[in-house]
Amino acid sequence: MSQAAHKFDPTILREYDIRGVVGRQVHAADARAIGRSFGSIVRREGGKRVALGYDGRLSSPELARACIEGLTAAGVDVVTIRLAATPMLYFSVYHLDADGGIQITGSHNPPDYNGFKMMLGKKSFFGDEIQKLGAMAGKADWESGQGKVEEKNILSAYAARLLQDVKPGKKLKVAWDTGNGAVGVSIRAVVDKLPGEHFVLNEKVDGTFPAHHPDPTVPKNLEQLVAEVKKRGCDLGIAFDGDGDRIGAVDGQGRILWGDQLLILWARDILKTRPGATVIADVKASQVLFDEIARAGGTPVMFKTGHSLIKAKLAETGAPLAGEMSGHIFFADTFYGFDDALYCGLRLLNVVANADESLAEMRDGLPQPINTPELRFDCPDERKFGVVEEVKARLQAARAKFSDIDGVRVSTKDGWWLLRASNTQPVLVARCEAADQAGLERLKGDLKAALSASGVSLPDDASGGHH
Repeated sequence: MSQAAHKFDPTILREYDIRGVVGRQVHAADARAIGRSFGSIVRREGGKRVALGYDGRLSSPELARACIEGLTAAGVDVVTIRLAATPMLYFSVYHLDADGGIQITGSHNPPDYNGFKMMLGKKSFFGDEIQKLGAMAGKADWESGQGKVEEKNILSAYAARLLQDVKPGKKLKVAWDTGNGAVGVSIRAVVDKLPGEHFVLNEKVDGTFPAHHPDPTVPKNLEQLVAEVKKRGCDLGIAFDGDGDRIGAVDGQGRILWGDQLLILWARDILKTRPGATVIADVKASQVLFDEIARAGGTPVMFKTGHSLIKAKLAETGAPLAGEMSGHIFFADTFYGFDDALYCGLRLLNVVANADESLAEMRDGLPQPINTPELRFDCPDERKFGVVEEVKARLQAARAKFSDIDGVRVSTKDGWWLLRASNTQPVLVARCEAADQAGLERLKGDLKAALSASGVSLPDDASGGHH
């Protein structure tokens, strides 16, 4: 099949993936061109076989078919694992020793979105590589051939691999909310083999997400899980995003534990057997996390926000654990170093089942600073990085104490404030954290002053959950 050069809507070629509104920005023709371009890259790297999966969105099967057409037209063989969560596709690349992987997924975006997450070899495919796909399609710079397609059911192999790292301990009562997302495919194969009692909510995969939106970092999306935990007297509840690479959790009292709080518990667990190990977290994480990693004998490293960036940093440093506020968590101690929320859930059960304290008691034992939610406010793409640079220049001139690994994270006697540009939207992101309310107000004042010197006002109601 000869295929003409193809132009993408440039807004869909993002930092970590390709994503947009189906029928408006993303069409079957885009999926075909992505397959053809990605397949050509795989061939040029000496590869031959790509694994492919797709999430439960209504548009996913059609985009998967078109993407397979593109891959095979580039002379690449495709192994399809069909409907699966993103981490199950990542696993399949290792399990089948494929030369790459593509997951058709809209992640936690609204139902009318869809997109593509990719792996080349065993690594994330992101940033400049995604831009390169666009350029190749624009020139029809493609390989040709006739790849073949086979279908493999890897569910039992995947479930067995996850269960391999379960440690016996106390029997727990656990509620799980798959949010009608793609984890519904694999949840039973895993929890039915665990000790204790397990209650699964919204298991049926449904791309209209009838129960609630599948993003566990937004408190209202966890209300149903909280109600179930309280009704059943569970020890904890675990929730997933639409494609299963981000985790949310609540304790037995129905209180949310954020990504950085969960990371403390996992880090302490890993540091028992790997003293001194590096643990990586993003710049949005609480200072409590970095302090607690150090207190448990670990080496905390603060890094840029972005799951692909953190994954790459993890591989480079050989750290056994990394994570970000948004709930992308990476275990590389006994696992592959990719973000699998179901696996993270099992590792959380290990911690709780083998502790004298309940999850609620662990949470109460952590220092409790007060912080703003993530503040997100509009700033044009062509201006957002400039604002951050101007703020940084003034901080340098004032000899302020700050980290510039990703935007600026400024430390004062009150705590810290963060300002960074979103990689994916025309938005500036800020956050403040202090020991008390008065300190928080002072930090907010510092942030407002820093912004107003660049002609940007922090909206009084700058909204945003932990996102």
